[in-house]
Amino acid sequence: MENGSVNHEMETASTITIKGILSLLMQNLDENNCKRLIPLGMGDPTLYSCFHTTHVAGQAVVEALQSDKFNGYSPTVGLPQTRRAIAEYLSSDLPYKLSCDDVFITSGCTQAIDVALTMLARPGANVLIPRPGFPIYELCATFRRLEIRYYDLLPENGWEVDLDSVEALADQNTVGFVIINPGNPCGNVYSYQHLKKIAETAEKLKIPVIADEVYGHLVFGDNPFVPMGVFGSMVPVLTLGSLSKRWIVPGWRLGWFVINDPSCMFKNPKIIERIKKYFDILGGPATFIQAAVPHIIEQTDNVFFKKTINTLKQTSDICWDMIKEIPCLTCPQKPQGSMAVMIKLNISSLEDISDDIDFCFRLAKEESVIILPGTAVGLKNWLRITFAADPQSLKEALGRLKSFCKRHTKLMLQQQQ
Repeated sequence: MENGSVNHEMETASTITIKGILSLLMQNLDENNCKRLIPLGMGDPTLYSCFHTTHVAGQAVVEALQSDKFNGYSPTVGLPQTRRAIAEYLSSDLPYKLSCDDVFITSGCTQAIDVALTMLARPGANVLIPRPGFPIYELCATFRRLEIRYYDLLPENGWEVDLDSVEALADQNTVGFVIINPGNPCGNVYSYQHLKKIAETAEKLKIPVIADEVYGHLVFGDNPFVPMGVFGSMVPVLTLGSLSKRWIVPGWRLGWFVINDPSCMFKNPKIIERIKKYFDILGGPATFIQAAVPHIIEQTDNVFFKKTINTLKQTSDICWDMIKEIPCLTCPQKPQGSMAVMIKLNISSLEDISDDIDFCFRLAKEESVIILPGTAVGLKNWLRITFAADPQSLKEALGRLKSFCKRHTKLMLQQQQ
């Protein structure tokens, strides 16, 4: 802090983390501001009372813990019953059956990302990552010495993958093609037809798809959720997911890394052995959390899922409607799924804001509202807003956002309005 201004010099893309940036924004809050803090930057729905897990999940964990059977180490790849339950859960949406041997239990989806990139890494290799995307991919790739090649998502086409750019970027050293569906940070949901084109492109390029489906089934628009594994017979698909979002338990750190490869184009004894050895050095989720998974998956009622979807649909509608009333912000597409949406920031209409980072720091200080600068997810002068919040808090936050924008809009534009 110098002369009352904020020094918010950004790190390089490969070292940016969402939590790191949000921590800096929290540090910039004005202690003398009487407005309550409304955080819309982190994809953690548990911050709001309208989002809570099902009683079944909590009871399953309690029973597993009190049984006194799960206080020891689990197999490093995960408990057999947990792997089997997740294989059956995912197979219900696929044209073939996964086995428990296709499933590896991880500490959340973040560790699944690390496993996928580590297994694919080799000297001189590169990986294709979406822009905008989730910055943990860049961070993990950098640690694994993988060259990062960014392909674009097209906002004017519902944030679909620019497949021409994918083909232009890929070469003989490309080892993986990351897609995130339902989309974080964009709130998009890919159609079956677009996913098939992705699979056809990956098949042509002879590279596996890393399918991040941590928001799987959290959809409320025109497109249903289609898992990328549907195309596993065409191209190997490494599916990454977790309980975190659908069951609203991000702190439980229960995720999975799954090989969808019924044609055995990717998996062979050497690869499986390498994966198992890598898991020997990883710390997985707590054994009693793993033990609860079969009961959680089998016993959760659809009413619980529908309630979550209905709330997300309501809050996404609020976000869409209110953003349209703010002149310096543009939302290219109504959210279709997940818990976040990307908003275009028109910097030229603002009097004293230099970029998206400056915008978010000033907003935090003046209005006690936290949103994520688009630079953090690969798009400068965009914003990511998380709408997994209670409707009243979201309305209040977006009202403050509107007041902030009006206050900083250039005088000529204000007069025209």
